[in-house]
Amino acid sequence: MRDLLYLAWRHLAYHRFKTAVLVLSITLILYVPTGLRVLVRQARDQLTARASSTPLVIGAKGSPLELVLRVLYAGGEDPAPMRYGEAERVSRTGLAQAIPLYIRHHAQGDPIVGTTLDYFAFRRLRIAEGRQMTRLGECVAGAEVARRRGLRPQDAILSSAENLFDVAGAYPLKMRLVGVLAPTGTPGDRVIFADIKTTWLIEGLAHGHEDLARPEAAAGVLERRAGKVTGNASVVEYNEVTDDNIGSFHFHGDPASYPITAVIALPRDEKAAALLMGRYQSAAQPHQILRPIEVIDKLLATVMTVERFVVATLVLLGATTLATAGLVFLLSLRLRRREMETLVRLGASGRRIAALMAAEIVGVIGTAAALAGLLTWTTAAAGRDLLDRLLID
Repeated sequence: MRDLLYLAWRHLAYHRFKTAVLVLSITLILYVPTGLRVLVRQARDQLTARASSTPLVIGAKGSPLELVLRVLYAGGEDPAPMRYGEAERVSRTGLAQAIPLYIRHHAQGDPIVGTTLDYFAFRRLRIAEGRQMTRLGECVAGAEVARRRGLRPQDAILSSAENLFDVAGAYPLKMRLVGVLAPTGTPGDRVIFADIKTTWLIEGLAHGHEDLARPEAAAGVLERRAGKVTGNASVVEYNEVTDDNIGSFHFHGDPASYPITAVIALPRDEKAAALLMGRYQSAAQPHQILRPIEVIDKLLATVMTVERFVVATLVLLGATTLATAGLVFLLSLRLRRREMETLVRLGASGRRIAALMAAEIVGVIGTAAALAGLLTWTTAAAGRDLLDRLLID
Protein backbone atom coordinates (compact mmCIF):
# COMPACT_ATOMS: atom_id res chain seq x y z
CA MET A 1 0.00 0.00 0.00
CA ARG A 2 2.87 2.35 0.78
CA ASP A 3 4.20 2.01 -2.76
CA LEU A 4 0.82 3.06 -4.21
CA LEU A 5 0.67 6.12 -1.98
CA TYR A 6 4.20 7.07 -2.97
CA LEU A 7 3.44 6.76 -6.70
CA ALA A 8 0.21 8.77 -6.27
CA TRP A 9 2.07 11.48 -4.37
CA ARG A 10 4.86 11.70 -6.95
CA HIS A 11 2.35 11.97 -9.81
CA LEU A 12 0.38 14.74 -8.08
CA ALA A 13 3.57 16.58 -7.14
CA TYR A 14 4.91 16.34 -10.71
CA HIS A 15 1.68 17.77 -12.16
CA ARG A 16 1.54 20.43 -9.43
CA PHE A 17 -0.33 23.04 -11.46
CA LYS A 18 -3.19 20.70 -12.35
CA THR A 19 -3.27 19.40 -8.79
CA ALA A 20 -3.35 22.93 -7.33
CA VAL A 21 -6.23 23.95 -9.59
CA LEU A 22 -8.25 20.87 -8.64
CA VAL A 23 -7.57 21.30 -4.91
CA LEU A 24 -8.42 25.01 -4.99
CA SER A 25 -11.65 24.46 -6.92
CA ILE A 26 -12.90 21.70 -4.65
CA THR A 27 -11.82 23.63 -1.53
CA LEU A 28 -13.88 26.64 -2.54
CA ILE A 29 -16.89 24.51 -3.40
CA LEU A 30 -16.76 22.85 0.01
CA TYR A 31 -15.87 25.97 1.99
CA VAL A 32 -18.16 28.69 0.62
CA PRO A 33 -21.50 27.05 1.63
CA THR A 34 -20.22 25.95 5.04
CA GLY A 35 -18.44 29.24 5.73
CA LEU A 36 -21.54 31.18 4.69
CA ARG A 37 -23.70 29.07 6.97
CA VAL A 38 -21.33 29.59 9.90
CA LEU A 39 -21.38 33.37 9.39
CA VAL A 40 -25.16 33.48 9.07
CA ARG A 41 -25.64 31.40 12.21
CA GLN A 42 -23.23 33.57 14.17
CA ALA A 43 -24.92 36.72 12.90
CA ARG A 44 -28.31 35.34 13.89
CA ASP A 45 -27.18 34.42 17.41
CA GLN A 46 -25.29 37.67 17.93
CA LEU A 47 -27.99 39.98 16.58
CA THR A 48 -30.74 38.15 18.43
CA ALA A 49 -28.90 38.21 21.76
CA ARG A 50 -28.13 41.93 21.51
CA ALA A 51 -31.65 42.84 20.38
CA SER A 52 -33.48 40.69 22.94
CA SER A 53 -31.59 42.43 25.77
CA THR A 54 -32.92 45.84 24.66
CA PRO A 55 -36.67 46.14 25.42
CA LEU A 56 -37.74 49.28 23.54
CA VAL A 57 -36.09 51.93 21.38
CA ILE A 58 -37.63 55.33 20.62
CA GLY A 59 -36.38 57.50 17.76
CA ALA A 60 -37.44 59.81 14.96
CA LYS A 61 -39.55 58.23 12.25
CA GLY A 62 -37.50 56.72 9.45
CA SER A 63 -35.86 53.38 8.77
CA PRO A 64 -36.46 51.08 11.78
CA LEU A 65 -33.41 48.98 10.86
CA GLU A 66 -31.04 51.96 10.71
CA LEU A 67 -32.28 53.19 14.10
CA VAL A 68 -31.93 49.78 15.77
CA LEU A 69 -28.47 49.10 14.35
CA ARG A 70 -27.35 52.55 15.45
CA VAL A 71 -28.55 51.96 18.99
CA LEU A 72 -27.30 48.38 19.29
CA TYR A 73 -23.98 48.70 17.45
CA ALA A 74 -23.26 52.43 17.06
CA GLY A 75 -22.91 51.73 13.35
CA GLY A 76 -24.75 52.14 10.08
CA GLU A 77 -26.23 55.33 8.70
CA ASP A 78 -26.95 58.24 11.02
CA PRO A 79 -30.74 58.35 11.55
CA ALA A 80 -32.68 61.57 11.88
CA PRO A 81 -32.16 63.14 15.33
CA MET A 82 -34.84 63.71 17.93
CA ARG A 83 -35.03 66.13 20.85
CA TYR A 84 -33.69 65.38 24.29
CA GLY A 85 -37.03 66.51 25.67
CA GLU A 86 -38.53 63.22 24.44
CA ALA A 87 -36.34 61.31 26.90
CA GLU A 88 -37.59 63.56 29.69
CA ARG A 89 -41.18 63.01 28.56
CA VAL A 90 -40.74 59.22 28.72
CA SER A 91 -39.34 59.50 32.25
CA ARG A 92 -42.25 61.68 33.36
CA THR A 93 -44.76 59.01 32.32
CA GLY A 94 -43.43 56.73 35.04
CA LEU A 95 -43.85 53.79 32.70
CA ALA A 96 -40.19 53.29 31.87
CA GLN A 97 -36.68 54.40 32.62
CA ALA A 98 -35.29 56.48 29.75
CA ILE A 99 -31.65 56.24 28.68
CA PRO A 100 -30.78 58.84 26.01
CA LEU A 101 -28.14 58.12 23.36
CA TYR A 102 -26.38 60.52 21.03
CA ILE A 103 -24.23 58.64 18.52
CA ARG A 104 -22.92 60.90 15.83
CA HIS A 105 -19.31 61.88 16.44
CA HIS A 106 -16.08 59.90 16.14
CA ALA A 107 -12.50 59.98 17.41
CA GLN A 108 -10.10 58.66 14.77
CA GLY A 109 -12.82 56.41 13.39
CA ASP A 110 -14.04 55.09 16.74
CA PRO A 111 -17.67 56.00 17.55
CA ILE A 112 -18.32 58.31 20.50
CA VAL A 113 -21.47 57.28 22.35
CA GLY A 114 -22.99 60.05 24.43
CA THR A 115 -25.21 58.71 27.21
CA THR A 116 -25.77 58.68 30.97
CA LEU A 117 -24.41 56.47 33.74
CA ASP A 118 -27.63 54.45 33.62
CA TYR A 119 -26.43 52.93 30.34
CA PHE A 120 -23.44 51.31 32.07
CA ALA A 121 -25.70 49.65 34.63
CA PHE A 122 -28.10 48.55 31.88
CA ARG A 123 -25.35 46.94 29.75
CA ARG A 124 -23.44 45.72 32.84
CA LEU A 125 -20.29 47.57 31.82
CA ARG A 126 -17.69 47.97 34.54
CA ILE A 127 -14.46 49.91 34.80
CA ALA A 128 -11.34 47.72 34.70
CA GLU A 129 -8.79 50.52 34.97
CA GLY A 130 -9.17 54.08 36.19
CA ARG A 131 -12.57 55.45 37.19
CA GLN A 132 -15.97 56.35 35.81
CA MET A 133 -16.53 59.69 34.06
CA THR A 134 -17.94 62.28 36.44
CA ARG A 135 -17.83 65.65 34.69
CA LEU A 136 -17.91 67.48 31.37
CA GLY A 137 -15.10 66.62 28.96
CA GLU A 138 -14.32 63.18 30.41
CA CYS A 139 -14.74 59.85 28.65
CA VAL A 140 -14.10 56.12 29.07
CA ALA A 141 -12.92 53.73 26.36
CA GLY A 142 -14.00 50.23 25.45
CA ALA A 143 -11.42 47.48 25.98
CA GLU A 144 -10.72 46.94 22.27
CA VAL A 145 -10.30 50.66 21.58
CA ALA A 146 -7.88 51.02 24.48
CA ARG A 147 -5.88 47.94 23.46
CA ARG A 148 -5.66 48.88 19.78
CA ARG A 149 -4.66 52.49 20.44
CA GLY A 150 -2.58 51.86 23.55
CA LEU A 151 -4.74 54.13 25.70
CA ARG A 152 -4.45 54.46 29.47
CA PRO A 153 -6.30 56.64 31.98
CA GLN A 154 -5.18 60.29 31.89
CA ASP A 155 -4.51 60.08 28.14
CA ALA A 156 -6.23 62.53 25.79
CA ILE A 157 -8.70 61.64 23.03
CA LEU A 158 -9.41 64.21 20.33
CA SER A 159 -12.78 64.14 18.59
CA SER A 160 -12.68 64.19 14.81
CA ALA A 161 -13.80 67.27 12.91
CA GLU A 162 -16.97 66.64 10.92
CA ASN A 163 -15.92 68.88 8.04
CA LEU A 164 -12.30 69.90 7.60
CA PHE A 165 -13.35 72.73 5.28
CA ASP A 166 -15.86 74.27 7.70
CA VAL A 167 -13.63 76.97 9.23
CA ALA A 168 -16.60 78.36 11.16
CA GLY A 169 -17.44 75.04 12.77
CA ALA A 170 -16.66 73.93 16.32
CA TYR A 171 -13.12 72.91 17.12
CA PRO A 172 -12.44 69.24 17.86
CA LEU A 173 -12.76 68.59 21.58
CA LYS A 174 -9.81 67.25 23.52
CA MET A 175 -11.39 64.82 25.98
CA ARG A 176 -9.72 63.36 29.03
CA LEU A 177 -9.77 59.56 29.24
CA VAL A 178 -10.44 58.62 32.86
CA GLY A 179 -11.22 54.90 32.57
CA VAL A 180 -11.02 51.76 30.49
CA LEU A 181 -13.89 49.28 30.49
CA ALA A 182 -13.48 45.58 31.13
CA PRO A 183 -13.79 43.45 27.97
CA THR A 184 -17.31 42.12 27.37
CA GLY A 185 -17.15 40.63 23.87
CA THR A 186 -19.86 43.08 22.79
CA PRO A 187 -19.85 46.22 20.59
CA GLY A 188 -19.18 48.22 23.77
CA ASP A 189 -15.55 47.13 23.50
CA ARG A 190 -15.14 49.13 20.28
CA VAL A 191 -16.59 52.52 21.20
CA ILE A 192 -15.77 55.52 23.39
CA PHE A 193 -18.33 56.59 25.98
CA ALA A 194 -18.87 60.16 27.12
CA ASP A 195 -21.57 62.02 28.99
CA ILE A 196 -24.27 63.22 26.64
CA LYS A 197 -23.45 66.83 27.57
CA THR A 198 -19.89 66.22 26.35
CA THR A 199 -21.23 65.17 22.94
CA TRP A 200 -23.28 68.37 22.85
CA LEU A 201 -20.06 70.21 23.57
CA ILE A 202 -18.49 68.47 20.56
CA GLU A 203 -21.56 69.51 18.57
CA GLY A 204 -20.85 73.15 19.40
CA LEU A 205 -24.00 73.64 21.48
CA ALA A 206 -21.90 74.67 24.46
CA HIS A 207 -18.58 76.40 24.77
CA GLY A 208 -16.17 77.91 27.21
CA HIS A 209 -14.11 81.03 26.66
CA GLU A 210 -12.02 83.53 28.52
CA ASP A 211 -13.83 85.77 31.01
CA LEU A 212 -14.66 88.96 29.11
CA ALA A 213 -15.20 90.82 32.37
CA ARG A 214 -11.50 90.58 33.16
CA PRO A 215 -9.33 93.58 32.16
CA GLU A 216 -6.89 91.44 30.15
CA ALA A 217 -9.79 90.31 27.89
CA ALA A 218 -10.63 93.88 26.79
CA ALA A 219 -9.36 93.25 23.26
CA GLY A 220 -12.05 90.61 22.78
CA VAL A 221 -14.98 92.85 23.81
CA LEU A 222 -17.20 94.05 20.99
CA GLU A 223 -19.81 95.86 23.08
CA ARG A 224 -20.81 96.47 26.71
CA ARG A 225 -24.43 97.42 27.29
CA ALA A 226 -26.60 97.20 30.42
CA GLY A 227 -24.22 94.80 32.09
CA LYS A 228 -24.18 92.53 29.03
CA VAL A 229 -20.83 91.89 27.36
CA THR A 230 -20.65 90.90 23.70
CA GLY A 231 -17.41 89.34 22.43
CA ASN A 232 -15.87 89.67 19.01
CA ALA A 233 -14.25 87.08 16.76
CA SER A 234 -10.94 87.32 18.59
CA VAL A 235 -12.33 85.76 21.78
CA VAL A 236 -10.40 82.58 22.59
CA GLU A 237 -12.66 79.54 22.87
CA TYR A 238 -11.42 76.55 24.82
CA ASN A 239 -11.32 73.11 23.16
CA GLU A 240 -10.47 71.28 26.37
CA VAL A 241 -12.21 71.19 29.72
CA THR A 242 -9.75 71.65 32.56
CA ASP A 243 -9.93 72.40 36.27
CA ASP A 244 -9.17 76.05 35.52
CA ASN A 245 -11.75 76.70 32.80
CA ILE A 246 -14.61 74.29 33.57
CA GLY A 247 -16.57 77.10 35.17
CA SER A 248 -16.58 79.07 31.91
CA PHE A 249 -18.42 76.40 29.92
CA HIS A 250 -22.10 77.06 29.40
CA PHE A 251 -24.94 75.90 27.16
CA HIS A 252 -27.12 78.09 24.99
CA GLY A 253 -30.84 77.59 24.63
CA ASP A 254 -33.09 74.94 26.15
CA PRO A 255 -31.38 71.55 26.60
CA ALA A 256 -34.73 69.89 25.90
CA SER A 257 -34.32 70.98 22.28
CA TYR A 258 -30.82 69.51 21.95
CA PRO A 259 -30.39 66.55 19.59
CA ILE A 260 -30.13 62.90 20.54
CA THR A 261 -30.15 59.79 18.37
CA ALA A 262 -32.59 57.66 20.35
CA VAL A 263 -33.93 56.70 23.73
CA ILE A 264 -33.67 53.21 25.20
CA ALA A 265 -36.82 52.69 27.25
CA LEU A 266 -36.76 50.14 30.08
CA PRO A 267 -40.42 49.57 31.04
CA ARG A 268 -41.44 48.38 34.50
CA ASP A 269 -43.31 45.40 33.09
CA GLU A 270 -45.15 44.22 29.99
CA LYS A 271 -48.23 46.28 30.86
CA ALA A 272 -46.13 49.43 31.11
CA ALA A 273 -44.46 48.53 27.80
CA ALA A 274 -47.84 48.15 26.09
CA LEU A 275 -49.08 51.48 27.48
CA LEU A 276 -45.89 53.25 26.40
CA MET A 277 -46.08 51.78 22.89
CA GLY A 278 -49.67 52.94 22.64
CA ARG A 279 -48.57 56.55 23.05
CA TYR A 280 -46.61 56.35 19.78
CA GLN A 281 -49.23 54.79 17.52
CA SER A 282 -50.69 58.05 16.21
CA ALA A 283 -49.86 58.84 12.58
CA ALA A 284 -49.20 62.44 13.61
CA GLN A 285 -46.58 61.31 16.14
CA PRO A 286 -43.11 62.33 14.82
CA HIS A 287 -41.43 59.49 16.70
CA GLN A 288 -41.52 55.72 16.46
CA ILE A 289 -41.16 53.10 19.16
CA LEU A 290 -39.65 49.74 18.29
CA ARG A 291 -38.99 46.36 19.79
CA PRO A 292 -35.47 45.68 18.48
CA ILE A 293 -35.96 41.92 18.47
CA GLU A 294 -38.89 42.27 16.04
CA VAL A 295 -36.83 44.45 13.68
CA ILE A 296 -33.89 42.04 13.81
CA ASP A 297 -36.17 39.04 13.22
CA LYS A 298 -37.42 40.63 10.00
CA LEU A 299 -33.84 41.26 8.90
CA LEU A 300 -32.82 37.69 9.67
CA ALA A 301 -35.81 36.29 7.80
CA THR A 302 -34.61 38.13 4.69
CA VAL A 303 -31.03 36.98 5.25
CA MET A 304 -32.10 33.35 5.65
CA THR A 305 -34.11 33.50 2.44
CA VAL A 306 -31.16 34.90 0.54
CA GLU A 307 -28.90 32.27 2.12
CA ARG A 308 -31.11 29.45 0.84
CA PHE A 309 -30.93 30.76 -2.71
CA VAL A 310 -27.16 31.23 -2.48
CA VAL A 311 -26.61 27.74 -1.08
CA ALA A 312 -28.81 26.19 -3.76
CA THR A 313 -26.80 27.99 -6.43
CA LEU A 314 -23.53 26.89 -4.85
CA VAL A 315 -24.70 23.26 -4.73
CA LEU A 316 -25.40 23.32 -8.45
CA LEU A 317 -22.08 25.00 -9.09
CA GLY A 318 -20.36 22.45 -6.87
CA ALA A 319 -21.90 19.56 -8.76
CA THR A 320 -20.66 21.09 -12.01
CA THR A 321 -17.18 21.55 -10.58
CA LEU A 322 -17.01 17.98 -9.30
CA ALA A 323 -18.19 16.68 -12.67
CA THR A 324 -15.47 18.74 -14.34
CA ALA A 325 -12.90 17.33 -11.91
CA GLY A 326 -14.08 13.83 -12.74
CA LEU A 327 -13.70 14.59 -16.44
CA VAL A 328 -10.15 15.82 -15.80
CA PHE A 329 -9.28 12.54 -14.09
CA LEU A 330 -10.82 10.52 -16.95
CA LEU A 331 -8.92 12.48 -19.58
CA SER A 332 -5.77 12.13 -17.52
CA LEU A 333 -6.30 8.38 -17.47
CA ARG A 334 -6.50 8.28 -21.28
CA LEU A 335 -3.35 10.35 -21.58
CA ARG A 336 -1.58 7.99 -19.19
CA ARG A 337 -2.39 4.87 -21.23
CA ARG A 338 1.28 4.14 -21.96
CA GLU A 339 2.07 4.57 -18.27
CA MET A 340 -0.62 2.04 -17.40
CA GLU A 341 0.73 -0.39 -19.99
CA THR A 342 4.18 -0.08 -18.43
CA LEU A 343 2.77 -0.85 -15.00
CA VAL A 344 1.00 -3.94 -16.39
CA ARG A 345 4.26 -5.16 -17.93
CA LEU A 346 5.95 -4.67 -14.57
CA GLY A 347 3.36 -7.00 -13.04
CA ALA A 348 0.74 -4.60 -11.70
CA SER A 349 -2.79 -5.97 -11.78
CA GLY A 350 -5.84 -4.02 -12.88
CA ARG A 351 -6.91 -3.80 -9.24
CA ARG A 352 -3.58 -2.23 -8.25
CA ILE A 353 -3.83 0.33 -11.05
CA ALA A 354 -7.40 1.19 -9.99
CA ALA A 355 -6.18 1.57 -6.40
CA LEU A 356 -3.45 3.94 -7.64
CA MET A 357 -6.03 6.12 -9.41
CA ALA A 358 -8.27 6.04 -6.34
CA ALA A 359 -5.34 7.13 -4.14
CA GLU A 360 -4.75 10.16 -6.37
CA ILE A 361 -8.43 11.13 -6.30
CA VAL A 362 -8.67 10.64 -2.52
CA GLY A 363 -5.48 12.67 -2.10
CA VAL A 364 -6.92 15.62 -4.02
CA ILE A 365 -10.35 15.50 -2.36
CA GLY A 366 -8.88 14.85 1.09
CA THR A 367 -6.50 17.81 0.83
CA ALA A 368 -9.34 20.04 -0.38
CA ALA A 369 -11.60 18.87 2.47
CA ALA A 370 -8.85 19.55 5.03
CA LEU A 371 -8.28 23.06 3.67
CA ALA A 372 -12.03 23.75 3.60
CA GLY A 373 -12.30 22.57 7.21
CA LEU A 374 -9.41 24.84 8.24
CA LEU A 375 -11.00 27.83 6.50
CA THR A 376 -14.36 27.09 8.12
CA TRP A 377 -12.74 26.87 11.56
CA THR A 378 -10.95 30.17 10.93
CA THR A 379 -14.22 31.76 9.85
CA ALA A 380 -15.95 30.54 13.00
CA ALA A 381 -13.12 31.86 15.19
CA ALA A 382 -12.96 35.28 13.52
CA GLY A 383 -16.62 35.59 12.57
CA ARG A 384 -17.83 37.39 15.70
CA ASP A 385 -15.12 40.02 15.51
CA LEU A 386 -15.70 40.47 11.79
CA LEU A 387 -19.44 40.92 12.23
CA ASP A 388 -18.92 43.50 14.99
CA ARG A 389 -16.57 45.51 12.79
CA LEU A 390 -18.96 45.37 9.82
CA LEU A 391 -21.91 46.52 11.94
CA ILE A 392 -19.98 49.34 13.63
CA ASP A 393 -18.41 50.56 10.38
